[in-house]
Amino acid sequence: MALELKKTAILCLLGVSALATSAHAGGWNRGEADTDILFEEGEYVARSGATLVSPRRDYETIGVGGVTVNGTDDDFSQNYWIPSIAAKIKLADNLACALTYTQPFGADADYGPQAQLASLLAGGSGASHKDFITNEYGATCDVNMQAGKGRFHVLGGVFLQDFEYTANAYVGDLHLQDHEAFGYRVGVAYDIPEYALRAQLMYRSKVEHNADDGEFDWNPAVRPGWGLQDAFGSGTLPQSLKLSLQSGVAPGWLVYGSVKWTDWSVMKSLDYSLGTPVPGLYSPQQDIYNWQDGWTIQAGVGHAFNEKFSSTINLTWDKGVATGADIYSDTWTVGAGVSIKAGPGDVRFGGAVSYLTKGSQSIAKDATYDATASADWAYAITANYKIVF
Repeated sequence: MALELKKTAILCLLGVSALATSAHAGGWNRGEADTDILFEEGEYVARSGATLVSPRRDYETIGVGGVTVNGTDDDFSQNYWIPSIAAKIKLADNLACALTYTQPFGADADYGPQAQLASLLAGGSGASHKDFITNEYGATCDVNMQAGKGRFHVLGGVFLQDFEYTANAYVGDLHLQDHEAFGYRVGVAYDIPEYALRAQLMYRSKVEHNADDGEFDWNPAVRPGWGLQDAFGSGTLPQSLKLSLQSGVAPGWLVYGSVKWTDWSVMKSLDYSLGTPVPGLYSPQQDIYNWQDGWTIQAGVGHAFNEKFSSTINLTWDKGVATGADIYSDTWTVGAGVSIKAGPGDVRFGGAVSYLTKGSQSIAKDATYDATASADWAYAITANYKIVF
């Protein structure tokens, strides 16, 4: 019975913990492909779910025309969903493969009248809205072999990632899109199911996007008669490396943790141009970020009360990536979740609260305008369902 409770903890809790702590990840991080499904028992396993995130970030002060004033705009960060779908098939005793879908990166911001005016007075575009989203469609396989008391795993696969970016501003509306770019992930793991022990190291490659299917629609008040033009853009989304550890420590109890490095320093800017540059009229443009590498550290504990009900709680620290061109500060997140056997599968519910530390941006560090943000809060709720055939 003790062994079964350990297995219940490892199988029922980790999916909840992973989703419940994505309230406000560093940089543009959102979802992670659910490759942990490869470790689930069963010939065929499917899991799907979604997380709703509500970040509450606004400007405490903002620089308008060289004068700093108290911020009166509403929150500029917008709510978003993170979908996740995964399906595993066991092809042989030591071979399994999984198909996954998620949205690994994204951002969505609406800027109020103060921010728009500050941007225009500083020579910017007067942006009122910016958002981008990526979709990842992946296939990952696991080959394992006996090694001592446990199993040694080699994991690897490829994924297709698309990219779509929209910016609405006083000068006009920009839309960039890259329908497909490819990347890969590789990893190794060692587990001893008897002790609910697993150590895993997973690498995800960077992805270079060239958005050659774009357009820019000029505001007639800015460029009368210019109308719609072709637009082109490029940028690199980062590679990452994640070490995950977990172990049963007593009947029905599991401890786990992870350390993740994300190469956000590759994200210096998003570069774009409108048709053929014309000197004195328009030239290649940049959205500047100048980010530093990100680190995410998590630790948690899970408990299986019985064969049908389990719970988990964890703490996550995410290092801010901003260097002054924008405000992406450190975050601290407390996440919790429960897993309940329902029908032929498991239903999981989770939630998280993130504390966003204060930050600032300045023109001297390549920001469009000066601004500060006080400490803020973000919230997330999540649910998913797993079924084994």
